[in-house]
Amino acid sequence: MDRTDALKQFHDGGDALADVIGDRPQVDLPVPDSDVPMVSRSVRLPLDTYERVREAADARGLGVTTLMRQWIEAGLADLDDTTTVSLADVRRALAALAQHPTAA
Repeated sequence: MDRTDALKQFHDGGDALADVIGDRPQVDLPVPDSDVPMVSRSVRLPLDTYERVREAADARGLGVTTLMRQWIEAGLADLDDTTTVSLADVRRALAALAQHPTAA
């Protein structure tokens, strides 16, 4: 039965929806990377900005969305003076200061 026939049968009062889709193979959905409920939002970025974010995420071994979420959380923490930074960022900052001691 194709999709059109299944929809017609369902809307005509035929099989219950579970019966119409019940014979489909089980699909393995991706496992969420967090136990915290998430909200999906669309963000429009210039292509060059997105490419920079993707490269930064790849360099950290993260997904683009995960890195964006971390940056947003860090920005929000900065707004209420509860700044959260990753240990890797702290190490990079210290290494940069060691290379340029007059920058501090």
